[in-house]
Amino acid sequence: MKRSLCTILTTARKTAAKRARDPAALSPRSQRGPRAHATDTHTWERESRMNPDEQQDCECAPPQAKSSPAGGSDRSSGEPLYENIESNRMKRAAAKHLIERYYHQLTEGCGNEACTNEFCASCPSFHRMDNNTAAVKALDLYKISAKLCDPHPSKKGTCSAYLENSAKGAHNSCSERKMDRKDLHPARDDFKDLNYLTEDKVYEILEICSEKEDYSPLIRVIGRVFSSAEGLVQSFRKAKQHTKEELKSLQAKDEDKDEDEKEKAASSTVADAAAAAMEEDSLASSSRLGDRVVLGHNNIHRLGPDEVSVDIEAVRRVYIKLLANEKIETAFLNALVYLSPNVECDLTYHNVYSRDPNYLNLFIIVMENNNLHSPEYLEIALPLFCKAMSKLPLPAQAKLVRLWSQYSSEQIRRMMETFQQLITYKVISNEFNSRNLVNDDDAVVAATKCLKIVYYANVLGGDVDTDHNEEEDEEPIPESSELTLQELLGEERRNKKGPRVDPLETELGVKTIDCRKPLIPFEEFVNEPLNDVLEMDKDYTFFKVETENKFSFMTCPFILNAVTKNLGLYYDNRIRMYSERRITVLYSLVQGQQLNPYLRLKVRRDHIIDDALVRLEMIAMENPADLKKQLYVEFEGEQGVDEGGVSKEFFQLVVEEIFNPDIGMFTYDETTKLFWFNPSSFETEGQFTLIGIVLGLAIYNNCILDVHFPMVVYRKLMGKKGTFRDLADSHPVLYQSLKELLEYEGSVEDDMMITFQISQTDLFGNPLMYDLRENGDKIPVTNENRKEFVAQYAEYILNKSVEKQFKAFRRGFHMVTNESPLKYLFRPEEIELLICGSRNLDFQALEETTEYDGGYNKDSRIIKEFWEIVHSFGEEQKRLFLQFTTGTDRAPVGGLGKLKMIIAKNGPDTDRLPTSHTCFNVLLLPEYSSQEKLKERLLKAITYAKGFGML
Repeated sequence: MKRSLCTILTTARKTAAKRARDPAALSPRSQRGPRAHATDTHTWERESRMNPDEQQDCECAPPQAKSSPAGGSDRSSGEPLYENIESNRMKRAAAKHLIERYYHQLTEGCGNEACTNEFCASCPSFHRMDNNTAAVKALDLYKISAKLCDPHPSKKGTCSAYLENSAKGAHNSCSERKMDRKDLHPARDDFKDLNYLTEDKVYEILEICSEKEDYSPLIRVIGRVFSSAEGLVQSFRKAKQHTKEELKSLQAKDEDKDEDEKEKAASSTVADAAAAAMEEDSLASSSRLGDRVVLGHNNIHRLGPDEVSVDIEAVRRVYIKLLANEKIETAFLNALVYLSPNVECDLTYHNVYSRDPNYLNLFIIVMENNNLHSPEYLEIALPLFCKAMSKLPLPAQAKLVRLWSQYSSEQIRRMMETFQQLITYKVISNEFNSRNLVNDDDAVVAATKCLKIVYYANVLGGDVDTDHNEEEDEEPIPESSELTLQELLGEERRNKKGPRVDPLETELGVKTIDCRKPLIPFEEFVNEPLNDVLEMDKDYTFFKVETENKFSFMTCPFILNAVTKNLGLYYDNRIRMYSERRITVLYSLVQGQQLNPYLRLKVRRDHIIDDALVRLEMIAMENPADLKKQLYVEFEGEQGVDEGGVSKEFFQLVVEEIFNPDIGMFTYDETTKLFWFNPSSFETEGQFTLIGIVLGLAIYNNCILDVHFPMVVYRKLMGKKGTFRDLADSHPVLYQSLKELLEYEGSVEDDMMITFQISQTDLFGNPLMYDLRENGDKIPVTNENRKEFVAQYAEYILNKSVEKQFKAFRRGFHMVTNESPLKYLFRPEEIELLICGSRNLDFQALEETTEYDGGYNKDSRIIKEFWEIVHSFGEEQKRLFLQFTTGTDRAPVGGLGKLKMIIAKNGPDTDRLPTSHTCFNVLLLPEYSSQEKLKERLLKAITYAKGFGML
């Protein structure tokens, strides 16, 4: 149902007058909020009691007849006054006619595509505006006598003819002019009674337009339906949900209702018109949609939890037909601009989805537009639509995820690219910094929230395994015996409920870790331009505070790369360290005891395992909270001060000892170069717990370890059990054998003669038998039960055989990381990168990011010679150089380009060796006299680099 122009003009005049009196007093209703409605109601009631002279300001109101006391007309006594009133009325009618022409010119245009009038909607450079703005602008154009376009031939017989008739019959009422328009132009069918679309109706209109070579009727129908929430919701319904009779009945009721409201508007007072106009902006689509639901409640098919009533295939066919025409595509664009604010209002204030789940049809239909990612949509239309879509309640988002998860990978990629292009466009076209945060950009935030829906559809539509979850630890991780800072202040610990969980994951019952292979790779959801401008310290603050006013991109970790997420984890770890330090100080004041604010380890280099693991075991038993303090390592008899470098070497030495095959805690596979838990190890569970603590401490203190676990270990740490597919990585020979068993076409029982009993060897080579099923040695493996055999075999190798060792290992790991957002932010492959660093050593990237000090620069002779020597090193020598300079032979997350190494001048030519500060990645390099001497001194330094001293 359209608002009458008279209503809009009346509202616009009052708006313009109010703006002239007090520009700051006028604000959109959607921004004023619900509390403003009561004030508006009193205003409408006050205006409804206007006197007859005030009511003459509305041309739609019937003229007030003056009567004598006797009941007859007293025209003779008031002839001059009557003529003045009549003259004024005619002038107002003429002025109204011009304003109406300006209004139609601003909203519909003259029809000439080459129009040069900047105030005409047909002009290519014209910026679209909503109805209220157009009405106000029409008044302004009337005051300055702006240019009016002559109607183009394609417009003849429509709005221009209507305006001409209204000018000739200005003395008639509004309802009479509407009748004149209908009677004088019956030959033209503008389908004004069409409130929704079907596939057949679109093809019918398209055929009529093609015959006449005039697509304006179709453009107007699309503009009307696609800009109306209730019209779009009712469009393209599946045939089985309504019979033709039911649809006609619903449409007839809507038409009757529209006619009644038109008659009411024509005879209403100015106050009623103003009230209707203001109410229309925020309540129109939701209230009328609610009425539609009430009227058709008994006829609408009850939808299942994952069903939708829209015919998606029909929508796709219609888009293919229509988007080939540029004029029609513009109609979709303009309609989306008008539609989105009303939809946002419906979802924000009126809870429309809970009343009618079919409201979701609107978003399904719009997202099927393959041109949404085109430049024309990026400026206004798509940002507005994303803001509306981001207001969808959680059940509606989950329903969209389930629907889109059934789409093909190409369709998921198209929707992903649509939102990614909007984010990239907004990031590139704005200058974001610490003062102008990208978190405050509504379009970027809304597009990210919409991208989240597509991301989970990508997860749910992939290869998902919601079973095979690791059991939670039976014994909770012991709490600290000390009072926490929050408890001392009378507050509870914020994260006591456990790590953060995404609400949409809970609603769907699926997690990212459950997805083995998504429809499209996870990496495609990362937006690098966004990562470049994101102020991670501010974003982390918003993430921890969890306020509705500030959005954190850490709540959508799929859009962040591993480097950015690692920075967020670094802030979390550091803040937790500082918190533990403050707690220690406060506790010492309360108890009167001097406590250590650091996790201090003093070890002997020759007995590093004994010293470190015994000390860590004592801490884990007495006060596990101390593990969250900053690590401070001291080697006995050495002068090195730990600013990070000493800890790096400590972890390196511990890992070398722990994974020594002679100890027997882990087995080593020569073909894969990977370690696995030894199921027959003689070490206690406590030893494996301490190894888990070491791994957690490495992450917590931002140290990279040279460990080589298969990916299944990280998946198990994240809560997923190992399955047959994981054997391909951890036990490739066994995997290949079991795969051949599954693919064998002959008789498995006769040809292979295997049973449900398997054998393994212990450390001494003795065979150990294990029954996969009770009395497994008597149960042959057949073609029918071979899948069960393979599943049970994998379950034993990856889970049951190492259950005791792995549970202890995981327990130690969680002692350090249980309150960390590690599981929330990272996928298993990213955790491996976090712990082990990158295996790709790009020394060219390291050279480009290296800084110089003490008189050196990139053009210095010795610097050029230095890089020439380093680039000539072999793989092993490059790793030794990294170990010497940074304390580890692995590249950090993001590669060597993220290392930030510094080369400083350390005096003139000398026989001294180069030295380094591994805590700060600083290489102290004397200015040697020749390249040969530089190479000889450097090789000797990196080859015999052990121990720390004071310079």
